[in-house]
Amino acid sequence: MQNLSERDRHHIWHPLTQHKTHPEALGIARASGVYLYDEGGNAYIDAISSWYTAVYGHCHPYIIGQVARQMQQLDQVVFSGLTHEPAVRLAERLTGLLPAGQQKLFFSDNGSTAVEVAVKMALQFHFNQGNRKDVLLAFEEGFHGDTFGAMSVSGLSVYNGPFEGLTLEVRRIPVPQAGQTDGLLALADRLTADGRVAAFVYEPLVQGAAAMKTHDKAGLDALLSQLRAKGILLIADEVMTGFGKTGTVFASEQIPTGPDLICLSKALTAGLLPMGITSCSRQVYEAFYSEEVGKGFFHGHTYTANPLACRAALAGLDLLESAEIQEGISRIIAAHAAFDRRIKGHGLVRASRQCGVIYALDLQVDTSRYGNFRDKVFAFFMERGIYLRPLGATVYLLPPYITTAAELDRLYEGIEALLEHLSREKP
Repeated sequence: MQNLSERDRHHIWHPLTQHKTHPEALGIARASGVYLYDEGGNAYIDAISSWYTAVYGHCHPYIIGQVARQMQQLDQVVFSGLTHEPAVRLAERLTGLLPAGQQKLFFSDNGSTAVEVAVKMALQFHFNQGNRKDVLLAFEEGFHGDTFGAMSVSGLSVYNGPFEGLTLEVRRIPVPQAGQTDGLLALADRLTADGRVAAFVYEPLVQGAAAMKTHDKAGLDALLSQLRAKGILLIADEVMTGFGKTGTVFASEQIPTGPDLICLSKALTAGLLPMGITSCSRQVYEAFYSEEVGKGFFHGHTYTANPLACRAALAGLDLLESAEIQEGISRIIAAHAAFDRRIKGHGLVRASRQCGVIYALDLQVDTSRYGNFRDKVFAFFMERGIYLRPLGATVYLLPPYITTAAELDRLYEGIEALLEHLSREKP
């Protein structure tokens, strides 16, 4: 009988994959805790929480139990004109945790759609008030999703290249760096002087797909404050950063100037089911609240506020607020910091950075984002039972919050082994 990889090749088209050069897909049979297990029984530590989703570990019994009970009561129901207890409870819980001013939640299916909703809301917010604005502002090298609006505000050419000229108009600025705030504010002022910019879309503190690039809090706050004074809506994309990864529940909590809209997904449902949420201020919501039907927000998804996904999210919040998970987050933050002190002086480490449980280091090598070097590094770690996805010359960790000290040591030892291996190869 053919294995999963062989059967997969007949009919499946994988995301972010050039199948001619990467024909194989490893068959994963099961997952538990921080481990993924392939068909042969080999175990791999999931060092990136499966794209930042399974932050409480895989197949967590508490989450599974909560969702299993929900399946026996209400599985799916149209959310237009109807509502249900899991959605209402989740909205109540989240508005209590989100940064001040977030009042209304709009449900969708994933991170891209959460951003898509926010972009459409921002454009229509101005339109409904008779003030049409048709331009967006975003950071260079940001990534916000693959649907057209989300792709428009993203700045990675490998994703956007075939669609240049077909997307929304977006003006880009560099991320804030310490000591460069004045220049950034002057540039933002010039780019928004014509009054056409409707909203600024940004990843707060960390740009995930840009190889975990971090930016200056004070500079970001100054930028947000300046843009708000111009009447430009602020859209925080917390799809990656949300739910504890930066040391607080949301990265936006660490910035005095809060957003008008926030995009959520990934760890929102603990890696169990797909769901996205776009939250907004009362000011944004009231621009749509009218006797005129056309001023309503005509956007919807079939599985909006799916009861099972809502229940998974509620169970995830229970875990996030537990002493065990908070201790795990603190343990990982401290362990990353200690490892960084040990490793940052290595000759092959060009730079390193940490934000909460996110740790990244740039290797002193010349390579493209999707070159052969990345594939070699990926294989190097897989051979050692570690699953992570290098971004070009950047190796990063974002492990589940339940990762033990011994398992963290395995990850760090794997990185040190890679550095030793590269040192032997380097002329």
